[in-house]
Amino acid sequence: MKRIGVVILSVLFLGVFLSVFAQSASEQPQKETPVFLLLIKEQNIEGPQQAWWVSEVDLSTVEARVSEALTNAGYKVIAPSELKDYIKAERAFQTLNITEEESLKLAKLKNIDYVVLGKAIASGGGRILNSNMRSCFANVTVKLIRVSEGKIVAYLDATASSPHTDLITGGKQALAKAGNQLGEKIIKALSR
Repeated sequence: MKRIGVVILSVLFLGVFLSVFAQSASEQPQKETPVFLLLIKEQNIEGPQQAWWVSEVDLSTVEARVSEALTNAGYKVIAPSELKDYIKAERAFQTLNITEEESLKLAKLKNIDYVVLGKAIASGGGRILNSNMRSCFANVTVKLIRVSEGKIVAYLDATASSPHTDLITGGKQALAKAGNQLGEKIIKALSR
């Protein structure tokens, strides 16, 4: 009979201990997924510069690829539609050459953790020997900014090329390759 009492007391003690442990573990704050705002203006070969925050276009080719890389790595990227009302209300956000200060102000409105601010340009090169193909090149330069401190975490760049018979398509392919490369570099910069 004494053994049964010891076993019952042990089970009760273990139950209380596990309950207290589980409750304290659930009270610890969960680390939230970092949120990114991508502000990369883009210009394809001989086309105008474009940016989603100025016109009603969606993410650029480079931004789409960076967004995909960040999302696959477990980060969240804010969609342009989530900021539409803020941009319409503030003329300072409606400029193609948005400043670092303006980008931080916009990011703080939605509690965004990081801003990727920069530009992407595709250009056409010469013909490839003995073919109708042309060389197309993309260059992307950005700043990775931690919003809470207003501090630049990294300056990053990416370059890529793509041969194509059509300059616009070749430029878009080069921009996509550069966007993939840039996404990897941003993830690497965050892990340092």
